[in-house]
Amino acid sequence: MDLSKRYENLKSVIHQFDSVSLNEMNSVALMKRTDTKFIVNISYLTSILKELQKSYRVLEIKDKRIMDYMSLYLDTPEFKFYHDHHNGIVNRTKIRQRKYVDSNLTFLEIKQKNGKGETKKSRIKLKDFEADLSTSSKDFIFKITRQNFELKPSLWNRFNRITLVNLEDKERATIDLKLTYSSDNTEKSYENLVVIEVKQSKFDRTATIVKVLKKFNYLPYSISKYCIGVTHIYPNLKQNLFKNKLLKINKIIA
Repeated sequence: MDLSKRYENLKSVIHQFDSVSLNEMNSVALMKRTDTKFIVNISYLTSILKELQKSYRVLEIKDKRIMDYMSLYLDTPEFKFYHDHHNGIVNRTKIRQRKYVDSNLTFLEIKQKNGKGETKKSRIKLKDFEADLSTSSKDFIFKITRQNFELKPSLWNRFNRITLVNLEDKERATIDLKLTYSSDNTEKSYENLVVIEVKQSKFDRTATIVKVLKKFNYLPYSISKYCIGVTHIYPNLKQNLFKNKLLKINKIIA
């Protein structure tokens, strides 16, 4: 089945879900949470979604359920954030600007991960992307990280996202597809890759989505969308510890 047909089937299934509004979803904001990722071949996504329909609602904004996102990641000239992840540093940071295109909202977001596997996200609203950080943005970054990083744009990322919400269990799941990375004149797209991220106060293996993914032989898999993009856009950077992850991704989406 060609990709365009898969997307048509996907849209059809998504519109069979009950919807949830942005305001309703705020009750499951989970700014401090455990994130658990799964990588899936898009050919299985429609079947997976059919089994989730009774337990989850889908975010809808202006009659749209598959949203457009854009991100601009920031890193130091030495790619500190990338190398921290590559080298297995448990207390690590990622800084990005993200535009929620359908809501016309842009945020500066800081994600901090600790040794317990918990992720804390802090953010402030921006007028638009800032290639050169404003004073208020720099002040916010220092307030959260207590460090004066020298930051520059490192990677652009575009993707589509479906957001599922279980209001009863205070749980969200994001489903990212059509991931495209770019910087200057270099671009890399993953048309068959789907990254599912389950966001919970703490990881619950009994959650419906986790059980359904296990049924399809998909188990939690730790990856960073940022780091995967960097390995393709900046092939000269150290990446030997990511090679097995790249092989795994290529095997799943083949």
